[in-house]
Amino acid sequence: MRQYYAIGPRETAAMSTAELRENFLLENLFVPGEIQLVYTHYDRMIVGGVVPTAEPIALPCPENLKAEFFLQRRELGVLNTGAAGTVTVDGTAYELGRQDCLYVGKDAREVIFASQDASQPAKFYLLSTPAHAAYPTARLTQAEATPVTLGALETANQRTIYKYIYNEGIQSCQLVMGLTQLHPGSVWNTMPAHTHDRRMEAYLYFDLPEGQRVLHLMGQPQETRHLWVGEGQAILSPPWSIHSGCGTAGYTFIWGMGGENQEYTDMDPAPITDLR
Repeated sequence: MRQYYAIGPRETAAMSTAELRENFLLENLFVPGEIQLVYTHYDRMIVGGVVPTAEPIALPCPENLKAEFFLQRRELGVLNTGAAGTVTVDGTAYELGRQDCLYVGKDAREVIFASQDASQPAKFYLLSTPAHAAYPTARLTQAEATPVTLGALETANQRTIYKYIYNEGIQSCQLVMGLTQLHPGSVWNTMPAHTHDRRMEAYLYFDLPEGQRVLHLMGQPQETRHLWVGEGQAILSPPWSIHSGCGTAGYTFIWGMGGENQEYTDMDPAPITDLR
């Protein structure tokens, strides 16, 4: 399991493009037949990807956690960005279609990922945060999630947000997780931008056409930086940073947070005219 340490705005302002990519961009999360895990010291969130092929893949317990099993002191959100698959939690199998979500609570001992068809594998995106209380394992399909449409085609940011793990959806200790789909003709996400100093965020970009990219904006509103992001790549967004993007084509992204609270609307606005 790779580790990423917390970095402040002053350090970030002096970074080269290569240094920004090294510290904030997760490029190889989805490797066929493998599980990839990244431990970030921003709210101690773990970001991961699992692509089961011919054989199921069990959630390991990395030595870094100093735990008997992965979820001894943690909770887990799983969102499928690929073909159909199953996640088996302590012997109970949960089917996850494309863009369906599963929450796995603290104290679950065994989590196993599998694809229904090895030639068209599931691609499970994982977010895990520390947990001090146990909540029931629960599945929510995209059809069951309540969609909210924001933005407008005139400003190229019309999008539909699907909330899965949050105050009014699947209950968790501190994890918040959802998905946003851009409407045809729209390319901007999370614009106007914001920060929320009380919790970090991770973004996974996917459904990008071949050869296309998302220009992800980060940094303090008065001193922004950018990263070019490809299919299946994720961004670690510190609490002090904006997190917004503009694609060269349409795309979908998964957002997830951990930190001080679970209030979706806890945002500090960064007006477009204030961005530098």
